[in-house]
Amino acid sequence: KYQLGLSQADLAAYALRLGSDCPFFIYNKPMFATGRGEIFEPLPLNLDGYHFVIIHPRLHISTAQAFSRIKPVPAPQSLAGAVMRPVAEWKNLISNDFEAAAFYFFPELRGVKEWLYDTGAVYASMTGTGSCFFGIFEPGAAPEHFDHTGLNPAWEVWTVPASKA
Repeated sequence: KYQLGLSQADLAAYALRLGSDCPFFIYNKPMFATGRGEIFEPLPLNLDGYHFVIIHPRLHISTAQAFSRIKPVPAPQSLAGAVMRPVAEWKNLISNDFEAAAFYFFPELRGVKEWLYDTGAVYASMTGTGSCFFGIFEPGAAPEHFDHTGLNPAWEVWTVPASKA
């Protein structure tokens, strides 16, 4: 749009100045992130036809507070291996250790994740240290105009198709 002549690597370097996880959004395709979230490895993950429901409860979770309550739990297998399994298996393989801290400070957030599963998500999780949650819905399971019944009307909700990058 702005035709600045910047490569993706240049854009990612600028994005890193904004925040550790910001470079992820430059690439617009499945990536496995390590380090502080700035080192990427492309993933051969096909999510064509899937939809995401993203819920922003408009709550601020202090990263320092979240880290103060974290109790890391060993994963049953490597995350890199788990994300290559079918999405329907992720619920039993992938977790976000920050969720317990978020639920401690804001118990109502537990209901966000439960709502996503109750409405048909095959996987749901909090993003990073929160407070957004996302649910992944199989093809045909999440209409463009999703029924928000049961959610706080002050929360922001988006339904978006998986990108075909």
